[in-house]
Amino acid sequence: MGRFVPSTLAFILMLGLGPAKAGPDAIKIGVLNDLSGVYADLGGQGSVAAAEIAVEEFGPTVLGKPIKVISGDHQNKPDVGGQLARRWFDVESVDMVIDFPNSGVALAVQEIARSKKKIAIYSTAATMDLTGKACSPTGFQWTYDNYSNAAGVASALVKKGLSSWYFITVDYAFGLSLEAEASKAVKAAGGTVAGTARHPLNTPDLSSFLLQAQSSKAKVIALANAGGDTVNAVKQAHEFNIVESGQTLVTPVTFITDVHSLGLAVAQGLTFVTGYYWDLNDQTRAFAEKFYKRRNAMPTMAQAGVYSGVLHYLRAVKAAGTDDGPAVAEKMRAIPVRDAFTQTGTVRADGRMIHDMYLVEVKKPSESKAPWDYYKVLATIPADEAFKPLADSDCPLVK
Repeated sequence: MGRFVPSTLAFILMLGLGPAKAGPDAIKIGVLNDLSGVYADLGGQGSVAAAEIAVEEFGPTVLGKPIKVISGDHQNKPDVGGQLARRWFDVESVDMVIDFPNSGVALAVQEIARSKKKIAIYSTAATMDLTGKACSPTGFQWTYDNYSNAAGVASALVKKGLSSWYFITVDYAFGLSLEAEASKAVKAAGGTVAGTARHPLNTPDLSSFLLQAQSSKAKVIALANAGGDTVNAVKQAHEFNIVESGQTLVTPVTFITDVHSLGLAVAQGLTFVTGYYWDLNDQTRAFAEKFYKRRNAMPTMAQAGVYSGVLHYLRAVKAAGTDDGPAVAEKMRAIPVRDAFTQTGTVRADGRMIHDMYLVEVKKPSESKAPWDYYKVLATIPADEAFKPLADSDCPLVK
């Protein structure tokens, strides 16, 4: 079924996707993400719902001002995302923007938010540059990044003997960064990279890339992509019997919506790192129950990260006694992150929120006891091990 996608100009004028304009007498939060494309399932309207749940839990006001949530579709285009963010800051009096399931869009908005001294929280963008060379005093990377989801898995698999890797990579900032981080880990563990193939974003037919990877004879075929691209690649790999033929398929950035779309018969055995799983404890289940009532689905780690980022931002506004961006950013770094997403979170000088991550494996159909009962948690990766060490950061704020 086709979707109507407005032109860039028309879309920028259609900013009334959330509640009515609140003006300077409100705290206004903008969820900026992919509402209609390849990343809509892992973020999309679910991220908007997660932000709204956070506001409901915090309360309707902060500093005596009502809290408003609006949303916009960046269409996975940095120019569209940048123009939306600029208009939100300049015209719509938005105080904070969040989500960004596209690293190119995130990097564009990072510079705009920096210049406007506004808070930007990246729940879904994974490029290391956001807390590296492009870090910002008011920018925060929240849920995961390419190091957290690539380095640990790559190192562990090489040590198990899966030493030669072939990458199928989405050809923009996110995929290139993910490939780079995984490649470093593979080589550091004594493995080799047999080759790479790069595909455009939102490619429905990945068969030629998979056949190149299959013919390479590499022990591991790693998918340096996400969302719909990952789902398509896994389905087509299943059709080619790649795993049955002896190669291992690795999907470093995988969301529960991907597994749901694939089904356990196809997804079983996939191993990856996640920042959140709905069935970890009473707190994760409580948030998931609220989310399910709105969306008829369990939250992804990205959507849970939006919930956490919004809640922490509002707590920082309250603690700062102001909605001034730099002052709020200072409090965000000072206050520990404790919510249904994490009980171990802290925010570093480079803007990276570190927290425990989880190595999981997708269950076999026979192991799943209920709808959305998809993961076996193999190990907890402590916060200080899950993310790139601060000492290795190239963020100017750290230097």
